[in-house]
Amino acid sequence: MTKERIFLSVGHASGYEERYIQEALASHWITTGGAHVVAFESALANYLGNNVHVTALNTGTAGIHLGLILLGVQAGDVVLCQSMTFSASANPILYQRAIPVFIDSEKETWNLCPIALEQAIVSEIAKGKKPKAIIAVHLYGVPYQIDAVRAVADAYQIPILEDSAEALGSAYKGQKCGTFGDLAIVSFNGNKIITTSGGGAIVSHSKALKEKALFYATQSRDEAPHYQHSEIGYNYRMSNICAGIGRGQMEVLDDHVAMRRKMNDFYVDLFCDIAEVSVFTVPNNTYFANYWLSAILVEPNPVKRIDREALRLAFEAANIECRPLWKPMHLQPIFQDYAFYGSNIAETLFEKGLCLPSGSHLTDKERARISEVAQEFFKK
Repeated sequence: MTKERIFLSVGHASGYEERYIQEALASHWITTGGAHVVAFESALANYLGNNVHVTALNTGTAGIHLGLILLGVQAGDVVLCQSMTFSASANPILYQRAIPVFIDSEKETWNLCPIALEQAIVSEIAKGKKPKAIIAVHLYGVPYQIDAVRAVADAYQIPILEDSAEALGSAYKGQKCGTFGDLAIVSFNGNKIITTSGGGAIVSHSKALKEKALFYATQSRDEAPHYQHSEIGYNYRMSNICAGIGRGQMEVLDDHVAMRRKMNDFYVDLFCDIAEVSVFTVPNNTYFANYWLSAILVEPNPVKRIDREALRLAFEAANIECRPLWKPMHLQPIFQDYAFYGSNIAETLFEKGLCLPSGSHLTDKERARISEVAQEFFKK
């Protein structure tokens, strides 16, 4: 008999969502915008702190796209982007017909390498193309090197679009991720720390930027009694129903972060005596990670037939979902012809890295199954 599948990361209902959904249904406001959207934005802004303004959208990808528009990115502009990330970080660059240039990772946080970043900026300026923006990602909920990346960005006066899709609840020096960029985005996709089924938000530091984001997200409708449009707009606003789900999820956000961190602790203990495995954790206590996904590096051991893929297949045989790290963007077929700066750190991470089941609702029984497979695999 096949055991029930253990998934990498799925949504975790709080039990509070139904009340908000019923309120939306009772009000007959089940379209975009509405009272729940406004309340959800307020709750997010209060949670993030630092006097930010939040505009709720239907995806985090929409946030990246609007962020690039708000930063003035146009056709032919160069945008620097972390290579080790999900494709949604980079695709909106092409939406704008801009030119993505990819940057390698550094070994401590697996995120944007400040040294390679500066090399890219200097090189692109020498070619006559000063980059218009930097997309920096908090990979798997671990903050990037905030101070070092900001120092480079400020030195060349290039704004940062902070991709905090995976990092709601993470922090650096006590400040929440999603508040460090000139603009930032968060995601509420179905597999994230909290979910609205599908959704995201753009985070800004001024009311004017919030209102401009809202303008673009609602088809750029001009002030008029009729529908009039002087700029290209988008259908990116979050629905009242989805925001109701989000309000219910906000009530358990800190609990979900704690549970994800508990899963990371579980893996640290599980692999502590296994020489071939290192668990991805923060470099020091100035970083606070939500560990949206727990990840490991598997050092190949040909004698024992141990490597990342062999371990993944062992878990798969037990109906336990694991996944390689994000394949770097500069190695993706659609992006392989664009410039890349760095060495082979992101590529090596991809070759050796594996994401493990990390859901906030995993049970002791499921953890025991994971442990059993891992221990049996590394006995050989």
